[in-house]
Amino acid sequence: MNSWLLIGPVLLLLVVLLFVVYAIFFERKVIGWAQNRIGPNRVGYWGLLQTVADVLKLLFKEDVIPNKSDELLFRIAPIIAFVPSFAVLAVIPFSDSIRFSDFAIGLLYYMALSSITIIGILIGGWSSNNKYSLMGGMRSAAQMISYEIPLVMSVVGIVLSVGSLNLTEIVEAQKDVWFIVPQFVGFVVFLIAAISELNRCPFDLPEAESELVAGYHVEYSGFRFAFFMLTEYVYMFAMAALTTVLYLGGWNAPFGLTFIPPIIWFVLKFLLIVFFLFWLRATMPRLRADQLMQFSWKVLLPIALLNILLTCVLKEVPVIGAYF
Repeated sequence: MNSWLLIGPVLLLLVVLLFVVYAIFFERKVIGWAQNRIGPNRVGYWGLLQTVADVLKLLFKEDVIPNKSDELLFRIAPIIAFVPSFAVLAVIPFSDSIRFSDFAIGLLYYMALSSITIIGILIGGWSSNNKYSLMGGMRSAAQMISYEIPLVMSVVGIVLSVGSLNLTEIVEAQKDVWFIVPQFVGFVVFLIAAISELNRCPFDLPEAESELVAGYHVEYSGFRFAFFMLTEYVYMFAMAALTTVLYLGGWNAPFGLTFIPPIIWFVLKFLLIVFFLFWLRATMPRLRADQLMQFSWKVLLPIALLNILLTCVLKEVPVIGAYF
């Protein structure tokens, strides 16, 4: 058991790093196919080593620190942003036997810890002493805080239905019906808010190159810049896994096809969500900043509250009576 506590996280980190390398590659391929282009095809067979070459180039680039920056904060900001993105994976159950922690409040742990990344992004934007990076950091913080509220509210329906914040129990409750069916409204709100939390298109305003010269990480280079990019893709891994657990039944097999190993079903559902994120980037235009913020507060939040109300009514939860 003690050896697993040491080896397990290292293996998970290797899997996540491998995912990040080839998620970037396949994202570029998918966008290329969608736009009738070839995509990366020069480095390695079929271009499979292109992302590896890009990562090596980043790691060997000069680490530039601006003279007028707050050096200490500038150095630690990527770390503050990255650590929570990997730590949240501790509570994700990948199958009935592959998990690292089985917290009773696993869902709350995920939501609480992931919000810390906002601090790292804001520190990175401010410490650079660049008006464009500061604007990008402020815009990113405003967006992530705004969409974090409907994101959390959207999963309350699941918590009410299961009566638990434990992610394993949420998966077990979906043996007969996946929550994407009874909680479809919550699923739509969750998916939209999750895309915004990931700073993915069409909600990629914090990194609007045409407006903010790449946003909060404009002054970063080399491996520190790579850390910010790594954070985004690790969160993509985590959010796709969480979506699979909450709404797609986790490792539960559809149509009674239980002869296929549970981990295979989890991976297939997980990859479906990841492909959907790539597809969106290839097809959706970027929203304006005012449209993005209004959509969160005036559309997603009321719908999330309505979903909670409908769940309470259908489950006959005595919400009002609980206060008397």
